[in-house]
Amino acid sequence: MMRLRAMTVLLAMVLAMLAVPARAAERALVLDVNGVIGPAVADYVVRELRGAAPSDVGVVVLRMNTPGGLDTSMRQIIGAILASPVPVVTYVAPSGARAASAGTYIAYASAVAAMAPGTNIGAATPVALGSPMLPGGSAEQKQSQQNKTGESGDTETRKIINDAIAYIRSLAALNGRNADWAADAVRSAVSLPAADALSLHVVDVVADDVPDLLRQIDGRTVKVAGKPQRLATAGLDVVAVPPDWRTELLGLVTNPNVAFILLLIGVYGLILEFFNPGAVAPGLIGAISLFIALYALALLPVNYAGAALVLIGIGLMIAEAHIGAFGAIGVGGIAAFVIGALMMFPSRVPGLTLSYAVVIGTAIFSAALFLLALAVLLRSRRRPVVTGSEALIGAAGEAVSWQGDAGRVRVKGEIWLARADAPLAVGAHVKVLGRDGLVLRVQRL
Repeated sequence: MMRLRAMTVLLAMVLAMLAVPARAAERALVLDVNGVIGPAVADYVVRELRGAAPSDVGVVVLRMNTPGGLDTSMRQIIGAILASPVPVVTYVAPSGARAASAGTYIAYASAVAAMAPGTNIGAATPVALGSPMLPGGSAEQKQSQQNKTGESGDTETRKIINDAIAYIRSLAALNGRNADWAADAVRSAVSLPAADALSLHVVDVVADDVPDLLRQIDGRTVKVAGKPQRLATAGLDVVAVPPDWRTELLGLVTNPNVAFILLLIGVYGLILEFFNPGAVAPGLIGAISLFIALYALALLPVNYAGAALVLIGIGLMIAEAHIGAFGAIGVGGIAAFVIGALMMFPSRVPGLTLSYAVVIGTAIFSAALFLLALAVLLRSRRRPVVTGSEALIGAAGEAVSWQGDAGRVRVKGEIWLARADAPLAVGAHVKVLGRDGLVLRVQRL
């Protein structure tokens, strides 16, 4: 009897545990994507999406305001969105924000695309996909020329445009959005305000803020990781997750202006260490700066011909300081430096180009270093020689011992064998006329 009662209690406990529903998600994560979509933003978004668990996070909202960005970073974010087990909503906000270029692709890849009033989306023509610029200009310029002349662009440009169109059409088909307008956004760089985007089914919702957005999308069925899922977003706690120090540091390092300056610090530091062995500090600072710069340049679209010209320019200025070619090599070095700096970051994406102020400032600084080194070199050439055989000529000394026409003299604190045309007394003051090997020719003062 007791055994039967215990079995009954145990069975009841198991049934009660099975009847308890799984813990519902309690949070809506809001990630702010402001500015250019580059390596730092991609790292931030991908890390947060991978760390979001469906048991805790009901939805992830990408609050976006971007002029575009790099193709590689955009595709990393889209890959993380499509693989995320948590539904992702792209929300173009606040009023006045935009989702241009790469932002349009990300919005089309999201389970829900939303906009705030007074925002716009579109202009998705690829400007610089990959590292180098498109030959002969950007894809946008070539497409504009094609529209004006009615002629097809070159093969490479057509391939890039067609690839971008196919990519955004596939994203549109995945989430049931307007694929024809998406193709026009790539082909003709068209853009839409929020109201028109909603009516053309480019976006799903126009919401005033994040709480309003969560209310409107509650109960919708969307595709998450390839499977249909019903959203339950009403009542979720809105938790903003700003970029952490790692994202801020990566964003600073991958700024082309900072990467360029770090490259120069690294090169100049190693040069100073090379000409002053044992100084330690220039070499240490230079090595650290150079490695950080190379890490940043590996993540950015860089024209390596431009980088080579910058290094050649620095080398020519250093050569001028040592050779003294009356400025010809130095002027060529400055010209190579400026041209290389302008070529080094060819991307037309705002925020991923080298500032003209940085180019001019670093060119002036490099030229000033070159002129300073040249001035020091010329000044050292005019100084009297203080070492070697030349330093002994004309030096005064004293006879230490003497016999006939030969003896020993003390010159500059050293005892030398010496010869003279006339006998000298011990202690007589002499002047060095010349040197024959280890024997000095002297005369009485």
